[in-house]
Amino acid sequence: MNTNISVTKSINPTDTLILLADRKMLDWATEMLNEEGAGYVKKAAKKDINSVFVPRQKGNLIIQFLNSDQEESLRSEDVRLAGNELLATINHYKIESVVVSNVHPVNMLKDFVEGMALGNYQFIKYFKDKSNRKKCLKSIKVMKEDFSSPQVRELQHIIGGTFHARDLVNEPLSFLTATELANQAKIFGKKYGFKVTVFNKKKIEKLKMGGLLAVNRGSNDPPTFSILEWNPSKVKNKKPIVLVGKGIVYDTGGVSLKPTSNSMDFMKSDMGGAATVIGAMVAIAANKLPLHVVALVPSTDNRPGQNAYVPGDVIEMFSGDTVEVLNTDAEGRLVLADALHFAKKYKPELVLDFATLTGAAARALGPDGISYMGTADNNVCEKMEKSGFNVYERLVRFPLWREYHNQLKSNIADIKNLGGPNAGMITAGKFLEYFTDFPWLHFDIAGSAYLKAADGYRTKEGTGVGVRLVYDFLKNY
Repeated sequence: MNTNISVTKSINPTDTLILLADRKMLDWATEMLNEEGAGYVKKAAKKDINSVFVPRQKGNLIIQFLNSDQEESLRSEDVRLAGNELLATINHYKIESVVVSNVHPVNMLKDFVEGMALGNYQFIKYFKDKSNRKKCLKSIKVMKEDFSSPQVRELQHIIGGTFHARDLVNEPLSFLTATELANQAKIFGKKYGFKVTVFNKKKIEKLKMGGLLAVNRGSNDPPTFSILEWNPSKVKNKKPIVLVGKGIVYDTGGVSLKPTSNSMDFMKSDMGGAATVIGAMVAIAANKLPLHVVALVPSTDNRPGQNAYVPGDVIEMFSGDTVEVLNTDAEGRLVLADALHFAKKYKPELVLDFATLTGAAARALGPDGISYMGTADNNVCEKMEKSGFNVYERLVRFPLWREYHNQLKSNIADIKNLGGPNAGMITAGKFLEYFTDFPWLHFDIAGSAYLKAADGYRTKEGTGVGVRLVYDFLKNY
Protein backbone atom coordinates (compact mmCIF):
# COMPACT_ATOMS: atom_id res chain seq x y z
CA MET A 1 0.00 0.00 0.00
CA ASN A 2 1.23 3.50 -0.86
CA THR A 3 -0.86 5.15 1.89
CA ASN A 4 -1.94 3.84 5.26
CA ILE A 5 -5.41 4.88 6.43
CA SER A 6 -6.19 4.73 10.16
CA VAL A 7 -8.52 6.08 12.83
CA THR A 8 -7.42 8.55 15.50
CA LYS A 9 -9.23 9.82 18.60
CA SER A 10 -7.31 13.08 18.94
CA ILE A 11 -5.36 15.65 16.96
CA ASN A 12 -1.81 16.52 17.92
CA PRO A 13 -0.84 20.20 17.72
CA THR A 14 1.87 19.37 15.18
CA ASP A 15 -0.45 17.38 12.87
CA THR A 16 -1.40 18.68 9.45
CA LEU A 17 -5.17 18.96 9.80
CA ILE A 18 -7.50 19.03 6.79
CA LEU A 19 -11.02 20.24 7.56
CA LEU A 20 -13.77 19.47 5.05
CA ALA A 21 -16.16 22.41 5.12
CA ASP A 22 -19.09 24.18 3.45
CA ARG A 23 -18.15 27.72 2.45
CA LYS A 24 -21.68 28.92 3.37
CA MET A 25 -21.67 27.46 6.89
CA LEU A 26 -18.70 28.67 8.92
CA ASP A 27 -19.92 28.78 12.53
CA TRP A 28 -17.28 26.22 13.43
CA ALA A 29 -14.52 28.65 12.43
CA THR A 30 -15.32 31.04 15.29
CA GLU A 31 -15.27 28.14 17.75
CA MET A 32 -12.10 26.46 16.50
CA LEU A 33 -9.95 29.42 15.43
CA ASN A 34 -8.89 32.73 16.87
CA GLU A 35 -10.49 35.90 15.56
CA GLU A 36 -7.81 36.50 12.98
CA GLY A 37 -7.93 32.91 11.68
CA ALA A 38 -11.73 32.84 11.51
CA GLY A 39 -11.75 36.12 9.59
CA TYR A 40 -9.16 34.78 7.17
CA VAL A 41 -11.27 31.68 6.46
CA LYS A 42 -14.48 33.67 6.01
CA LYS A 43 -12.81 36.03 3.52
CA ALA A 44 -11.42 33.06 1.56
CA ALA A 45 -14.84 31.40 1.51
CA LYS A 46 -16.27 34.35 -0.40
CA LYS A 47 -13.69 33.89 -3.16
CA ASP A 48 -13.50 31.15 -5.74
CA ILE A 49 -10.93 29.21 -3.73
CA ASN A 50 -11.33 25.50 -2.99
CA SER A 51 -8.58 25.00 -0.41
CA VAL A 52 -7.09 27.45 2.06
CA PHE A 53 -3.92 27.26 4.14
CA VAL A 54 -4.49 28.89 7.52
CA PRO A 55 -1.28 30.11 9.20
CA ARG A 56 -0.62 28.54 12.62
CA GLN A 57 2.36 28.43 14.94
CA LYS A 58 2.32 24.63 15.04
CA GLY A 59 1.22 22.20 12.38
CA ASN A 60 -0.58 22.99 9.15
CA LEU A 61 -4.29 23.72 8.84
CA ILE A 62 -5.96 23.29 5.46
CA ILE A 63 -9.62 24.13 4.89
CA GLN A 64 -11.10 22.21 1.95
CA PHE A 65 -14.40 23.65 0.74
CA LEU A 66 -16.76 21.07 -0.74
CA ASN A 67 -20.05 21.49 -2.56
CA SER A 68 -22.99 19.28 -1.57
CA ASP A 69 -25.61 20.77 -3.94
CA GLN A 70 -25.36 17.96 -6.50
CA GLU A 71 -26.78 14.58 -7.35
CA GLU A 72 -25.14 12.04 -5.04
CA SER A 73 -22.89 10.22 -7.53
CA LEU A 74 -21.59 13.49 -9.01
CA ARG A 75 -21.00 14.90 -5.56
CA SER A 76 -19.07 11.82 -4.46
CA GLU A 77 -16.91 11.94 -7.58
CA ASP A 78 -16.17 15.65 -7.20
CA VAL A 79 -15.15 15.02 -3.59
CA ARG A 80 -12.79 12.20 -4.68
CA LEU A 81 -11.31 14.53 -7.27
CA ALA A 82 -10.89 17.23 -4.61
CA GLY A 83 -8.98 14.75 -2.43
CA ASN A 84 -6.71 13.92 -5.34
CA GLU A 85 -6.22 17.60 -6.22
CA LEU A 86 -5.17 18.51 -2.69
CA LEU A 87 -2.76 15.58 -2.75
CA ALA A 88 -0.46 17.52 -5.09
CA THR A 89 -0.12 20.28 -2.49
CA ILE A 90 0.47 17.77 0.33
CA ASN A 91 3.30 16.09 -1.55
CA HIS A 92 4.73 19.41 -2.74
CA TYR A 93 5.21 20.52 0.88
CA LYS A 94 6.59 17.07 1.76
CA ILE A 95 3.90 16.36 4.34
CA GLU A 96 4.06 12.70 5.39
CA SER A 97 0.92 12.46 7.54
CA VAL A 98 -2.44 14.23 7.58
CA VAL A 99 -5.55 14.12 9.77
CA VAL A 100 -8.83 14.63 7.92
CA SER A 101 -11.88 15.82 9.85
CA ASN A 102 -15.36 16.75 8.69
CA VAL A 103 -17.08 20.00 9.73
CA HIS A 104 -19.31 19.95 6.64
CA PRO A 105 -23.04 19.33 7.32
CA VAL A 106 -22.76 16.35 4.95
CA ASN A 107 -20.12 13.78 5.88
CA MET A 108 -18.05 13.38 2.72
CA LEU A 109 -14.92 12.14 4.40
CA LYS A 110 -14.93 8.64 2.88
CA ASP A 111 -14.96 9.90 -0.70
CA PHE A 112 -12.32 12.54 0.01
CA VAL A 113 -9.94 10.05 1.63
CA GLU A 114 -10.59 7.52 -1.13
CA GLY A 115 -9.67 10.03 -3.84
CA MET A 116 -6.57 11.10 -1.96
CA ALA A 117 -5.39 7.52 -1.35
CA LEU A 118 -6.14 6.31 -4.90
CA GLY A 119 -4.31 9.28 -6.38
CA ASN A 120 -1.26 8.63 -4.22
CA TYR A 121 -0.54 5.33 -6.01
CA GLN A 122 2.86 4.84 -7.64
CA PHE A 123 4.51 2.09 -9.66
CA ILE A 124 8.24 2.79 -9.34
CA LYS A 125 9.56 -0.76 -9.00
CA TYR A 126 11.95 -0.54 -11.96
CA PHE A 127 13.52 2.87 -11.29
CA LYS A 128 17.11 2.85 -10.06
CA ASP A 129 16.38 5.89 -7.87
CA LYS A 130 12.99 4.69 -6.66
CA SER A 131 13.64 5.89 -3.10
CA ASN A 132 13.95 9.47 -4.40
CA ARG A 133 10.76 9.19 -6.43
CA LYS A 134 8.44 8.14 -3.62
CA LYS A 135 5.61 10.51 -2.85
CA CYS A 136 5.82 11.95 0.64
CA LEU A 137 2.32 11.24 1.96
CA LYS A 138 2.42 7.97 3.88
CA SER A 139 -0.45 8.22 6.34
CA ILE A 140 -4.04 9.49 6.35
CA LYS A 141 -5.76 9.58 9.73
CA VAL A 142 -9.48 10.17 10.18
CA MET A 143 -11.38 11.18 13.28
CA LYS A 144 -13.24 8.35 15.00
CA GLU A 145 -16.51 10.28 15.12
CA ASP A 146 -16.37 10.82 11.34
CA PHE A 147 -15.37 7.34 10.19
CA SER A 148 -15.36 4.09 12.17
CA SER A 149 -12.51 1.57 12.30
CA PRO A 150 -14.49 -1.10 10.36
CA GLN A 151 -15.24 1.45 7.62
CA VAL A 152 -11.58 2.39 7.44
CA ARG A 153 -10.49 -1.25 7.17
CA GLU A 154 -13.03 -1.89 4.42
CA LEU A 155 -11.87 1.14 2.42
CA GLN A 156 -8.22 0.18 2.92
CA HIS A 157 -8.86 -3.30 1.49
CA ILE A 158 -10.84 -1.95 -1.48
CA ILE A 159 -7.99 0.43 -2.31
CA GLY A 160 -5.52 -2.43 -1.75
CA GLY A 161 -7.37 -4.62 -4.28
CA THR A 162 -7.37 -1.74 -6.76
CA PHE A 163 -3.63 -1.19 -6.26
CA HIS A 164 -2.88 -4.89 -6.75
CA ALA A 165 -4.83 -4.73 -10.02
CA ARG A 166 -2.90 -1.62 -11.09
CA ASP A 167 0.41 -3.29 -10.26
CA LEU A 168 -0.45 -6.34 -12.35
CA VAL A 169 -1.39 -4.22 -15.37
CA ASN A 170 1.75 -2.12 -15.02
CA GLU A 171 4.10 -5.11 -14.85
CA PRO A 172 5.84 -5.87 -18.17
CA LEU A 173 5.87 -9.28 -19.82
CA SER A 174 9.53 -9.60 -18.87
CA PHE A 175 8.18 -10.27 -15.36
CA LEU A 176 4.48 -11.08 -15.69
CA THR A 177 4.23 -14.18 -17.83
CA ALA A 178 1.13 -16.37 -17.59
CA THR A 179 2.99 -18.51 -15.05
CA GLU A 180 3.88 -15.47 -12.95
CA LEU A 181 0.32 -14.12 -13.11
CA ALA A 182 -0.85 -17.41 -11.62
CA ASN A 183 1.91 -17.19 -9.03
CA GLN A 184 0.81 -13.69 -8.04
CA ALA A 185 -2.73 -15.01 -7.57
CA LYS A 186 -1.31 -17.68 -5.24
CA ILE A 187 0.57 -15.05 -3.24
CA PHE A 188 -2.59 -12.97 -2.83
CA GLY A 189 -4.61 -16.06 -1.95
CA LYS A 190 -2.21 -16.99 0.82
CA LYS A 191 -2.15 -13.42 2.15
CA TYR A 192 -5.89 -12.73 2.06
CA GLY A 193 -7.34 -16.17 2.66
CA PHE A 194 -8.83 -17.42 -0.60
CA LYS A 195 -8.01 -20.72 -2.26
CA VAL A 196 -6.05 -20.77 -5.53
CA THR A 197 -5.72 -23.73 -7.89
CA VAL A 198 -3.59 -23.44 -11.03
CA PHE A 199 -3.84 -25.75 -14.05
CA ASN A 200 -0.56 -26.10 -15.94
CA LYS A 201 -0.26 -26.76 -19.66
CA LYS A 202 -0.45 -30.53 -19.23
CA LYS A 203 -3.74 -30.23 -17.34
CA ILE A 204 -5.10 -27.71 -19.86
CA GLU A 205 -4.24 -30.13 -22.69
CA LYS A 206 -5.93 -32.97 -20.81
CA LEU A 207 -9.09 -30.88 -20.47
CA LYS A 208 -8.85 -29.95 -24.19
CA MET A 209 -9.23 -26.20 -23.69
CA GLY A 210 -8.78 -25.59 -27.38
CA GLY A 211 -9.21 -21.81 -27.33
CA LEU A 212 -6.53 -21.22 -24.71
CA LEU A 213 -4.18 -23.75 -26.31
CA ALA A 214 -4.60 -22.27 -29.78
CA VAL A 215 -3.71 -18.75 -28.65
CA ASN A 216 -0.71 -20.14 -26.77
CA ARG A 217 0.71 -22.04 -29.76
CA GLY A 218 2.95 -19.16 -30.88
CA SER A 219 4.45 -18.65 -27.43
CA ASN A 220 7.58 -20.07 -25.84
CA ASP A 221 5.89 -19.77 -22.43
CA PRO A 222 3.18 -22.16 -21.22
CA PRO A 223 -0.42 -21.10 -20.53
CA THR A 224 -2.10 -21.25 -17.13
CA PHE A 225 -5.68 -21.50 -15.95
CA SER A 226 -6.18 -20.18 -12.43
CA ILE A 227 -9.15 -20.80 -10.16
CA LEU A 228 -9.54 -18.45 -7.19
CA GLU A 229 -12.24 -19.33 -4.66
CA TRP A 230 -13.62 -17.51 -1.62
CA ASN A 231 -16.13 -19.70 0.22
CA PRO A 232 -16.57 -18.69 3.89
CA SER A 233 -18.56 -20.82 6.35
CA LYS A 234 -21.73 -18.70 6.17
CA VAL A 235 -22.75 -17.39 2.76
CA LYS A 236 -25.86 -15.64 1.48
CA ASN A 237 -25.89 -17.11 -2.02
CA LYS A 238 -27.02 -20.68 -2.67
CA LYS A 239 -24.98 -20.98 -5.87
CA PRO A 240 -21.62 -19.32 -6.51
CA ILE A 241 -21.03 -16.07 -8.33
CA VAL A 242 -18.29 -16.56 -10.90
CA LEU A 243 -15.90 -13.86 -12.13
CA VAL A 244 -13.94 -14.42 -15.34
CA GLY A 245 -10.96 -12.29 -16.40
CA LYS A 246 -9.08 -12.22 -19.69
CA GLY A 247 -5.42 -12.91 -18.92
CA ILE A 248 -3.56 -12.16 -22.16
CA VAL A 249 -0.30 -11.00 -20.59
CA TYR A 250 0.91 -9.57 -23.89
CA ASP A 251 -0.82 -9.30 -27.25
CA THR A 252 1.05 -8.82 -30.52
CA GLY A 253 -2.07 -9.76 -32.45
CA GLY A 254 -0.42 -13.05 -33.33
CA VAL A 255 -0.01 -13.72 -37.04
CA SER A 256 -2.61 -10.96 -37.59
CA LEU A 257 0.02 -8.58 -36.25
CA LYS A 258 -1.36 -5.30 -34.93
CA PRO A 259 -0.94 -2.87 -37.83
CA THR A 260 -1.38 0.56 -36.28
CA SER A 261 1.38 2.82 -34.99
CA ASN A 262 2.21 2.38 -31.28
CA SER A 263 -0.61 -0.15 -30.89
CA MET A 264 1.65 -2.70 -29.19
CA ASP A 265 3.32 -0.25 -26.81
CA PHE A 266 0.78 -0.85 -24.07
CA MET A 267 -0.30 -4.42 -24.84
CA LYS A 268 1.08 -5.58 -21.50
CA SER A 269 -2.30 -4.25 -20.32
CA ASP A 270 -4.29 -6.88 -22.23
CA MET A 271 -4.62 -8.85 -19.00
CA GLY A 272 -6.58 -5.97 -17.45
CA GLY A 273 -9.63 -8.21 -17.02
CA ALA A 274 -7.60 -10.76 -15.08
CA ALA A 275 -6.23 -7.93 -12.92
CA THR A 276 -9.78 -6.78 -12.22
CA VAL A 277 -11.05 -10.12 -10.98
CA ILE A 278 -7.88 -10.86 -8.97
CA GLY A 279 -8.06 -7.42 -7.34
CA ALA A 280 -11.77 -7.93 -6.66
CA MET A 281 -11.05 -11.26 -4.98
CA VAL A 282 -8.52 -9.52 -2.73
CA ALA A 283 -11.13 -6.94 -1.65
CA ILE A 284 -13.85 -9.59 -1.23
CA ALA A 285 -11.74 -11.94 0.89
CA ALA A 286 -9.98 -9.23 2.91
CA ASN A 287 -13.36 -7.76 3.85
CA LYS A 288 -14.86 -11.22 4.38
CA LEU A 289 -17.96 -10.72 2.26
CA PRO A 290 -20.44 -13.51 3.08
CA LEU A 291 -20.65 -14.75 -0.51
CA HIS A 292 -19.30 -17.78 -2.35
CA VAL A 293 -17.28 -16.28 -5.20
CA VAL A 294 -15.09 -18.03 -7.77
CA ALA A 295 -12.74 -16.28 -10.20
CA LEU A 296 -11.41 -17.93 -13.37
CA VAL A 297 -8.32 -16.59 -15.16
CA PRO A 298 -7.23 -18.16 -18.48
CA SER A 299 -3.81 -16.77 -19.31
CA THR A 300 -1.19 -16.76 -22.06
CA ASP A 301 0.59 -14.31 -24.32
CA ASN A 302 -0.37 -14.06 -28.00
CA ARG A 303 2.63 -14.16 -30.36
CA PRO A 304 3.35 -15.04 -34.01
CA GLY A 305 5.71 -17.89 -33.14
CA GLN A 306 6.76 -20.82 -35.29
CA ASN A 307 3.68 -22.92 -34.56
CA ALA A 308 1.21 -20.07 -34.13
CA TYR A 309 -2.41 -20.51 -35.09
CA VAL A 310 -3.33 -18.68 -38.28
CA PRO A 311 -6.40 -17.18 -39.96
CA GLY A 312 -8.37 -19.98 -41.57
CA ASP A 313 -7.63 -22.51 -38.81
CA VAL A 314 -10.51 -24.37 -37.21
CA ILE A 315 -10.08 -25.10 -33.52
CA GLU A 316 -12.12 -27.31 -31.21
CA MET A 317 -13.02 -25.52 -28.01
CA PHE A 318 -13.29 -26.90 -24.48
CA SER A 319 -17.06 -27.03 -25.06
CA GLY A 320 -16.62 -29.29 -28.12
CA ASP A 321 -17.79 -26.54 -30.47
CA THR A 322 -15.61 -25.66 -33.45
CA VAL A 323 -14.45 -22.13 -34.25
CA GLU A 324 -13.16 -20.81 -37.55
CA VAL A 325 -10.40 -18.29 -36.84
CA LEU A 326 -10.52 -15.29 -39.16
CA ASN A 327 -8.26 -13.03 -37.12
CA THR A 328 -5.71 -14.13 -34.53
CA ASP A 329 -5.99 -10.71 -32.86
CA ALA A 330 -9.50 -11.67 -31.79
CA GLU A 331 -7.88 -14.01 -29.27
CA GLY A 332 -9.35 -12.80 -26.00
CA ARG A 333 -12.78 -14.19 -26.79
CA LEU A 334 -11.24 -17.62 -27.44
CA VAL A 335 -9.67 -17.93 -23.99
CA LEU A 336 -12.74 -16.43 -22.33
CA ALA A 337 -15.01 -18.91 -24.11
CA ASP A 338 -13.12 -21.83 -22.58
CA ALA A 339 -13.39 -20.21 -19.15
CA LEU A 340 -17.11 -19.51 -19.57
CA HIS A 341 -17.73 -23.14 -20.48
CA PHE A 342 -15.68 -24.21 -17.45
CA ALA A 343 -17.90 -21.98 -15.30
CA LYS A 344 -20.87 -24.25 -16.06
CA LYS A 345 -19.49 -26.86 -13.65
CA TYR A 346 -20.34 -24.51 -10.77
CA LYS A 347 -23.99 -24.10 -11.85
CA PRO A 348 -23.48 -20.41 -11.08
CA GLU A 349 -26.06 -17.94 -9.91
CA LEU A 350 -24.38 -15.21 -11.97
CA VAL A 351 -21.24 -14.88 -14.09
CA LEU A 352 -19.42 -11.58 -14.70
CA ASP A 353 -16.57 -11.47 -17.21
CA PHE A 354 -14.10 -8.60 -17.62
CA ALA A 355 -11.85 -8.10 -20.61
CA THR A 356 -9.92 -5.50 -22.59
CA LEU A 357 -11.66 -7.04 -25.55
CA THR A 358 -12.31 -4.64 -28.40
CA GLY A 359 -11.12 -1.38 -29.86
CA ALA A 360 -14.77 -0.79 -30.77
CA ALA A 361 -15.69 -0.43 -27.08
CA ALA A 362 -12.83 2.00 -26.54
CA ARG A 363 -13.85 4.06 -29.57
CA ALA A 364 -17.51 4.09 -28.53
CA LEU A 365 -17.05 5.29 -24.94
CA GLY A 366 -13.41 6.31 -24.56
CA PRO A 367 -11.98 6.05 -21.04
CA ASP A 368 -15.10 7.43 -19.34
CA GLY A 369 -17.35 4.40 -19.47
CA ILE A 370 -17.56 0.62 -19.70
CA SER A 371 -19.64 -1.13 -22.33
CA TYR A 372 -21.54 -4.11 -20.97
CA MET A 373 -24.11 -6.59 -22.19
CA GLY A 374 -25.45 -10.00 -21.29
CA THR A 375 -28.31 -12.25 -20.28
CA ALA A 376 -28.73 -11.40 -16.58
CA ASP A 377 -32.16 -10.01 -15.73
CA ASN A 378 -32.97 -6.31 -15.56
CA ASN A 379 -32.89 -6.28 -11.76
CA VAL A 380 -29.24 -7.37 -11.77
CA CYS A 381 -28.41 -4.86 -14.50
CA GLU A 382 -30.05 -2.01 -12.59
CA LYS A 383 -28.08 -2.87 -9.45
CA MET A 384 -24.88 -3.11 -11.45
CA GLU A 385 -25.49 0.27 -13.07
CA LYS A 386 -26.20 1.78 -9.65
CA SER A 387 -22.85 0.45 -8.44
CA GLY A 388 -21.30 1.97 -11.54
CA PHE A 389 -22.52 5.40 -10.46
CA ASN A 390 -21.59 4.75 -6.80
CA VAL A 391 -17.92 4.27 -7.70
CA TYR A 392 -18.08 6.38 -10.87
CA GLU A 393 -17.14 3.54 -13.19
CA ARG A 394 -20.23 4.08 -15.29
CA LEU A 395 -21.80 1.45 -17.49
CA VAL A 396 -23.52 1.62 -20.86
CA ARG A 397 -25.62 -1.39 -21.79
CA PHE A 398 -25.46 -2.64 -25.37
CA PRO A 399 -27.97 -5.04 -26.95
CA LEU A 400 -27.36 -8.67 -27.86
CA TRP A 401 -30.06 -8.93 -30.51
CA ARG A 402 -30.21 -12.25 -32.32
CA GLU A 403 -29.40 -10.59 -35.66
CA TYR A 404 -25.84 -9.97 -34.49
CA HIS A 405 -25.24 -13.71 -34.42
CA ASN A 406 -25.63 -13.80 -38.21
CA GLN A 407 -22.24 -12.07 -38.49
CA LEU A 408 -20.63 -15.02 -36.68
CA LYS A 409 -21.95 -17.80 -38.91
CA SER A 410 -19.20 -19.83 -40.54
CA ASN A 411 -19.29 -21.94 -43.70
CA ILE A 412 -16.99 -24.61 -42.25
CA ALA A 413 -17.39 -24.52 -38.45
CA ASP A 414 -19.98 -23.99 -35.73
CA ILE A 415 -19.04 -20.33 -35.31
CA LYS A 416 -16.31 -17.90 -36.39
CA ASN A 417 -14.34 -15.60 -34.11
CA LEU A 418 -14.94 -12.34 -35.96
CA GLY A 419 -18.00 -10.37 -36.96
CA GLY A 420 -18.33 -7.56 -39.49
CA PRO A 421 -16.75 -4.09 -39.47
CA ASN A 422 -19.42 -2.53 -37.26
CA ALA A 423 -20.56 -3.04 -33.65
CA GLY A 424 -17.42 -5.02 -32.85
CA MET A 425 -17.97 -4.91 -29.11
CA ILE A 426 -21.42 -6.48 -29.59
CA THR A 427 -20.36 -9.27 -31.95
CA ALA A 428 -17.54 -10.09 -29.52
CA GLY A 429 -20.11 -10.29 -26.75
CA LYS A 430 -22.37 -12.37 -28.98
CA PHE A 431 -19.50 -14.81 -29.50
CA LEU A 432 -19.09 -15.18 -25.74
CA GLU A 433 -22.83 -15.62 -25.23
CA TYR A 434 -22.62 -18.74 -27.43
CA PHE A 435 -20.65 -20.47 -24.66
CA THR A 436 -22.99 -19.58 -21.77
CA ASP A 437 -26.14 -21.16 -20.35
CA PHE A 438 -26.37 -19.09 -17.16
CA PRO A 439 -27.19 -15.50 -16.16
CA TRP A 440 -24.18 -13.58 -17.43
CA LEU A 441 -22.80 -10.09 -18.00
CA HIS A 442 -19.79 -9.15 -20.10
CA PHE A 443 -17.79 -5.96 -19.42
CA ASP A 444 -15.50 -4.60 -22.11
CA ILE A 445 -12.98 -2.42 -20.25
CA ALA A 446 -10.71 -1.74 -23.24
CA GLY A 447 -11.05 2.03 -22.92
CA SER A 448 -10.70 2.38 -19.17
CA ALA A 449 -8.21 -0.27 -17.98
CA TYR A 450 -5.14 1.63 -19.15
CA LEU A 451 -4.63 5.40 -19.53
CA LYS A 452 -1.82 7.17 -21.36
CA ALA A 453 -2.26 10.17 -19.06
CA ALA A 454 -3.57 10.45 -15.51
CA ASP A 455 -7.25 11.31 -15.10
CA GLY A 456 -7.71 12.62 -11.57
CA TYR A 457 -7.15 9.81 -9.08
CA ARG A 458 -7.05 7.33 -11.96
CA THR A 459 -3.32 7.25 -12.36
CA LYS A 460 -1.40 6.92 -15.61
CA GLU A 461 -1.20 3.38 -17.06
CA GLY A 462 -3.08 0.73 -15.07
CA THR A 463 -6.27 2.06 -13.42
CA GLY A 464 -7.57 -1.03 -11.61
CA VAL A 465 -10.97 -0.36 -13.14
CA GLY A 466 -13.69 -2.80 -12.14
CA VAL A 467 -12.38 -3.73 -8.70
CA ARG A 468 -14.41 -1.11 -6.86
CA LEU A 469 -17.36 -1.77 -9.17
CA VAL A 470 -17.45 -5.51 -8.46
CA TYR A 471 -16.98 -5.02 -4.74
CA ASP A 472 -19.76 -2.44 -4.47
CA PHE A 473 -22.12 -4.64 -6.48
CA LEU A 474 -21.41 -7.77 -4.45
CA LYS A 475 -21.57 -5.95 -1.12
CA ASN A 476 -25.10 -4.81 -2.02
CA TYR A 477 -26.01 -8.02 -3.83
